[in-house]
Amino acid sequence: MSVEPLDVAADVHALIRDLLPVVAPSGWLDGGTSEVVLPVGRSEARATTWTLLERCARAEPARWPRLTDAWIREIADRAFLAVGEMELFGDVRELLRLRIVPKLAPRDREGLVVVPAGDHFDAMVMIEHPRYGGPLTRARAGLLGLRRLGYVMTNTHDRELADVEVRDQPLLPGRNVRVVTKPGNRYVSALLSEVDQFLPPPNEHGALVGVPCHSTLLLYPITSTAVRRVLPVFAEVVAEMHAAADDPCAPGVYWSHGERRLTPLGQNPERPRDGEFAAMLRRVPDEG
Repeated sequence: MSVEPLDVAADVHALIRDLLPVVAPSGWLDGGTSEVVLPVGRSEARATTWTLLERCARAEPARWPRLTDAWIREIADRAFLAVGEMELFGDVRELLRLRIVPKLAPRDREGLVVVPAGDHFDAMVMIEHPRYGGPLTRARAGLLGLRRLGYVMTNTHDRELADVEVRDQPLLPGRNVRVVTKPGNRYVSALLSEVDQFLPPPNEHGALVGVPCHSTLLLYPITSTAVRRVLPVFAEVVAEMHAAADDPCAPGVYWSHGERRLTPLGQNPERPRDGEFAAMLRRVPDEG
């Protein structure tokens, strides 16, 4: 037998209220948000009942008390672990950062706090700690009450990216690549959505962009048809840096243009998939 989770909510929530005084006496059910609240030390952990509702919806009603008992014990154990980590860190909110990664497969993003960052990358929330850090999971975020995470990008800018180095390096005779870097840092890739700030105005035609590793962006402003000669060399540099990196990000080249769009490019701009890019090249001034 299988029913919809919402159809069993009233009965399962009644079971939770009956079992909490026995299994987790300090906990209580917040009916307004359908969350179990568990005070732990100076903190408070919350867990949505949706997982339990799904389990019960797939089971016979006779099994619901056992499933509910097991779920309460499970979230209580996780709450102590998660809140214990939070108190070890201090305020974990201060440690949250945003890391841009190539688009994850559905199985790899499952359970993580990840949102799309355009068509080709994802934005992953990280806990920045030398020993206990790593990707923030949805389970931990729920237990720690981390819901609105708009401040994560501000954290990343203020504490990781305020002192990035920007310099120009020769790529071809008379042609430089702009390097945005902070050696050893894992969050420079978060600047992918803000490359315009590192390009000279008026930036009408966009730029070639490479993010071979998480500590470095490579940029080449497009101002003339010279980009035809630059693109193969730029792509080779990106690929070599990616292969040698301790913290690799993406091996390919992208065209940054329009409303923060990133279009993947091959080394030959006349290829069909690069049609929009090739059309742009017909509009730029000839190489000077």
